[in-house]
Amino acid sequence: MQAAMKIAVAGATGRVGSRVVELLKASGHDVVRMSRSTGVDVVTGEGLAQALAGVDCVIDAASGSARGPRPPAPTAAGEFFTASARNLHEIGLKAGVQRMVEVSVIGVDHFTTGQGAAKYAHEIAMLAGPIPVRVLRAAQFHEMVPQLIQWGTRGDAAYVRKMRIQSVASRTVAQALVDLATDPAWAASPARPTLPFPEIAGPREENLADMARLFVARRGMSLSIQEVTDPADPGDAIYADGRMLASPNATLAGPLFEAWLGSGDANATTRDLTSLFRRCNPGTRAGGLFACRMFICRCGGSPQQVSF
Repeated sequence: MQAAMKIAVAGATGRVGSRVVELLKASGHDVVRMSRSTGVDVVTGEGLAQALAGVDCVIDAASGSARGPRPPAPTAAGEFFTASARNLHEIGLKAGVQRMVEVSVIGVDHFTTGQGAAKYAHEIAMLAGPIPVRVLRAAQFHEMVPQLIQWGTRGDAAYVRKMRIQSVASRTVAQALVDLATDPAWAASPARPTLPFPEIAGPREENLADMARLFVARRGMSLSIQEVTDPADPGDAIYADGRMLASPNATLAGPLFEAWLGSGDANATTRDLTSLFRRCNPGTRAGGLFACRMFICRCGGSPQQVSF
């Protein structure tokens, strides 16, 4: 039987972090939930020393996404990730943390601007610190699809980015993070990772607009899904040409999006989407921000990219 560990989870109330907490507790581990709501701020360092006392491992699932109707400042993500990486290493080292696991995004190394570039810089900062770190690159989550529909809805249509996608359930990603963090061989002798980083994605490639159409059909919504592009966006080609799909060495894990739609996780994600049928004021977005992605919505009649 695997020995119980004391593991801190940054972003413990988020999409992946909450599931990581659930899975760790179910396996008998001592879990420290770290989020602003629990009095721990990885950016300012508030409460971090107390939270990390006696912790063996940190799972960093913090997204760096602000919440509210306005897009965050262009530098916000980079500032968040830089500060959080510095604090987790500096304060974690003093507290005796032995190792850390970070969730990242497949294809993030192709971005030179925006959230993608900020997340790639986060990888670099985490790997450069004194505590050994494992990075897990994950595909976009199934849960992203209904939220992109919500954000992109204007009247009777929803505008979603043209994107080749190999999405995966956030619960599946959470289990992979737990497996990395509790690996007994790594726990006994923490070592720095070697390339390529492990990846996890869904079983097959799909088209984001087609997935959105399937979602609205399953939910009985009279909503037209419109696929849009933005040639002015440097990341547009990356989404469209497959650079965010899984590599040949990736772990492919279900459920497929179609099967996930009937799950409790899907119902929990979408139960508050009544706002899909409300008209959004130009320049605003409905709903909260979600784990480090980009999308195109239509505000006031013209495509607008929002990074988060």
